Amino acid sequence: MRVLSPPGERAGERASPLQSPMLRAKTGLRDALGTLHTPARDRPRIVSLVPSLTELLCDLGLADNLVGRSGFCIHPREVVRRIPKMGGTKDADIESIRAAMPTHLVVNIDENRREQVDALARFVPHVVVTHPNTPEDNLGLFRLFGGVFHRQAAAAKLADDFRAAREELRRATQDLPRRRVLYLIWKDPWMTVARDTYISAMLASAGWDTLPETSDVRYPEVAAVLPGLTFSDRVLLSTEPYRFTDKHLAEAEARFGKPAQLIDGEMVSWYGSRAAAGLRYLARLRQVC
Repeated sequence: MRVLSPPGERAGERASPLQSPMLRAKTGLRDALGTLHTPARDRPRIVSLVPSLTELLCDLGLADNLVGRSGFCIHPREVVRRIPKMGGTKDADIESIRAAMPTHLVVNIDENRREQVDALARFVPHVVVTHPNTPEDNLGLFRLFGGVFHRQAAAAKLADDFRAAREELRRATQDLPRRRVLYLIWKDPWMTVARDTYISAMLASAGWDTLPETSDVRYPEVAAVLPGLTFSDRVLLSTEPYRFTDKHLAEAEARFGKPAQLIDGEMVSWYGSRAAAGLRYLARLRQVC
C-alpha cells in the first residue's frame, strides 16, 4: 500500500530517499528518484526490504551478498531462509540493519515507509529506490540492478525472457475482447487498485481493464468508488495481500453481482524476475476467462 506523501525539502536539509517518484533523468544507472548510482566496489552487502526485489537479487546470483531481508521476502524459499529477517516492509528493524553494516539498501516507494528509509539512509551509503508502475519498467530494473551489482549478463537474460513473454502474451490475447474487471486485494473493507498501479498495468496488458477508471488514491476502498464499478464483467480475488480462497467466491459474487474467480496475486503484483512468469500466467488465464 502506498504510504508516502513527501513534503518539500527545507533549505539545507538532506533530501529524503523517498521524496519523489519522478524520474529526473534517463541516462546512467539512475533509480526511481533519478539518483545516479555507480557500480558497487568490492563486495556489496545488501539489505532488501522489497519481496519481489529480494527474489530478483537472488536470481541475479546475489544471494550471498544479501545480509538482510524483510519477513515478507519469501522467494526463493530455500535461499531466503538463510538470510536474516530484519522486520517487515513497513516496520523494519533499524538496529538489526545497522548491525549488518550494509553498503546498499533496496526499497520501494509503495512498500516502504519514508520515515524509516530516512532513518536508514543516515548510515547506509547507497539507497536504491524503486517504483515500477508498468510491466515495461522491469527492463529498467534489470538494467539498474545488473549495472550496480555487476550482473549485466544475468540481467540481460532476464530482459530477453521478459520480452519473449511479453510477445507471447500479445499473441495469446490479440484476438480476445477486452474485459472490465474489479480486482480485489482486501476484505473488510473491500479494497481494489487504481489504474496507475503496476497490478492494473499488468492486467491491462492481458486485456483486463481494472475498475474504477479514475481514483484519487492508488488502493481505494470499493465503497468510495462504487459509481465507477457499474459495468464490471468479472471480479478477480487476489491471493495476496489478503488471502482470498474459494470460500470467498460466493460472497464476492453476491456482493458485486458478477462472476468471481481467484487470481494468483504474486503473478500479477511481483515485478522483477517473476514478471515474465506473470505475463505467461496471464496468457494462460485469459484463454479460459
